[in-house]
Amino acid sequence: MELREVKTKKEIRDFVNFPLRLYKGNPYFVPCFYADELALFRDDYLYRDQADYVCYSVYDGKKIVGRIVGILQKVSNEKWKQKRVRFNRFDCIDDQEVADMLLNAVEDWARSLGMDEVVGPLGFSDMEREGLLIEGFDYLSTFEEQYNYSYYQRLIENHGYAKEVDWLERRLFLKNGPSERLARFSDRIMERNHLHFATAKNTKDFLKKYGDKFFDLCEKTYEPLYMTVPFSDNIKKSLMKSFQLIIDLRFVAMILDEQENPVCFGLVFPSIGKAIQKSGGRMTPATLVRLLHAIKHPRVLDFALIGVDPAYVNRGIPAVLLSKTQEYLSRAHIEFAETNLNLETNQSVMNLWKNFDNIQHKRRRSFLRSLNEAPKEETNE
Repeated sequence: MELREVKTKKEIRDFVNFPLRLYKGNPYFVPCFYADELALFRDDYLYRDQADYVCYSVYDGKKIVGRIVGILQKVSNEKWKQKRVRFNRFDCIDDQEVADMLLNAVEDWARSLGMDEVVGPLGFSDMEREGLLIEGFDYLSTFEEQYNYSYYQRLIENHGYAKEVDWLERRLFLKNGPSERLARFSDRIMERNHLHFATAKNTKDFLKKYGDKFFDLCEKTYEPLYMTVPFSDNIKKSLMKSFQLIIDLRFVAMILDEQENPVCFGLVFPSIGKAIQKSGGRMTPATLVRLLHAIKHPRVLDFALIGVDPAYVNRGIPAVLLSKTQEYLSRAHIEFAETNLNLETNQSVMNLWKNFDNIQHKRRRSFLRSLNEAPKEETNE
């Protein structure tokens, strides 16, 4: 077994292609966009102004058998007054020695930087895939979140990591149609608070009119949540570019006050997971056709971002979002919606889903290990 820091072109290809090989034939795995993963190794990568990071792979002879990224998220450490390194893109075969080599490499790097904890799986920000899947292995992953094999938890816990937080995911159904009573109540709340829904000619127009204000409100509502970090200008530009591809205005709700300032948003994406499975995340002509069809004729919806200005939380605005969500699910051919990650402690969001037929089908976890403990010895089998 040999640990390598990823540097050469071949090592980069191996690193990016490894999960595609590891999960080949797995019906639940959904890859990232291939070009986005390659961008990790570019000098202009969008998180370089917020973070330092290092990529490692383990080889058994000439064959890659594991990979990991260590991230020093400087903005996060400053915000949360912590001395942490995050690990992400942890993938490996079912072998404790490989897992120990990968995690030890990140921990040694963290110690060299004067850090005292390692946490993960977490990305550069909460806009990336995060959390280790520990329940729900027989459900298709959404594009927004990562799939992993069940043995990952054992490998990480055997190395000395323990739970820090969990996220729950639910699948929402609407069997009896939207509630007319809730719709009337929603209308009264909008009228009473002098609010209205944002409108736009198309997605590009919507982002031009409301993009900056959306990010301002997003930061305001997500600021106290676990390990969130502020948006840099690079991140905003990148997200706006991504949104322009997959946003469908039929599934976007933004509520404005009389000064045209957003007080609430609900961003829902048509599910694109199946559309990119076959190509391994590569944007081929066939993938683009499948992608456009999935966006125009969705059967499943993925919840992306939901937020309410704290000043409006107690004015009934969540009920307006709830009514709008019911409206989305009542559209022709929509089978269900995936909530994606909700912190298990976020009771206000959990309460919303009680108004739907739902199943809690997935759980994800962020693990933490103190570096004050002795390093985990690698097993030799």
